[in-house]
Amino acid sequence: MRAKAGTRRVGCEMPGGREQGSGSHARKGIFVRHAAFWAAVVGLAVVFCATTAWAQPAEGTSSAEPVGTAGKLFDHFVVKGGVITWFILIPLSVATLALVIEHSVSIRRKTLIPAGTVQPLQEHLRAKRYVDAVKLAAGDPSMLGYVVQTAMNEATYGFAAMERAIEEAIEERAARLYRKIEYLNVIGSVSPMIGLFGTVYGLIRVFATISAAGGIPEPARMADDISIALVTTFWGLLVAIPALSVFALFRNRIELLSAECALTCERLLACLRPGYVEPAAASGRPAAS
Repeated sequence: MRAKAGTRRVGCEMPGGREQGSGSHARKGIFVRHAAFWAAVVGLAVVFCATTAWAQPAEGTSSAEPVGTAGKLFDHFVVKGGVITWFILIPLSVATLALVIEHSVSIRRKTLIPAGTVQPLQEHLRAKRYVDAVKLAAGDPSMLGYVVQTAMNEATYGFAAMERAIEEAIEERAARLYRKIEYLNVIGSVSPMIGLFGTVYGLIRVFATISAAGGIPEPARMADDISIALVTTFWGLLVAIPALSVFALFRNRIELLSAECALTCERLLACLRPGYVEPAAASGRPAAS
């Protein structure tokens, strides 16, 4: 208990470690938001420039001249989609890609449960160098470092309090990660609605064209309006399906890594349990007798 009390005092004297970790996460969150924003802006600019270039025929050529396969695909699936596709759905697809890349880097075992932190923590705790263990955990912004530091701050109140601290810290960090990936769920849920809005808008234009013509209008004019209705639905589904699929993937990964982090912390702090016996000593005791 003397060692535990000392650990408690160390944890109370070092609030800067947790502030450093939280500050690192805050800066990382700001960076991610800026990256997603600028990715959407760049995607919007690219789509606008490409649409302008492909929509206008080159000098000296007739607009009736056939274009290549790539030009036809771009015309059918981008240009025909109208402003709803250009300025909403395609930027959403770029933002989804940016979020997927960031989450793939930040939500993984190497980042949340770094092996380079587990081994030194185990060595410090088994050698009863509790001050060094708290310093190492406080300087590590990962989920593992935060949970270990939170648990050791409760060492004065017994091992049961440390176990409760582990559970609460895991839940806190997991909830933060769930909120982080919720943007993918929002994009996946809203994109089909935006596509449906484009479908309704295109159909309204079709009937408006029929009404203005006083009968059956030119097929080319109707084709443009029908293209808006179909292309916006296409892009809405194209954005929603990957976004929801990746959201489910990251949600399962968070659950798995949270459980693994809890088990890792319990194994690391098992040496502070009352009556704990080193595995090597326990296995060598029968041999010695």
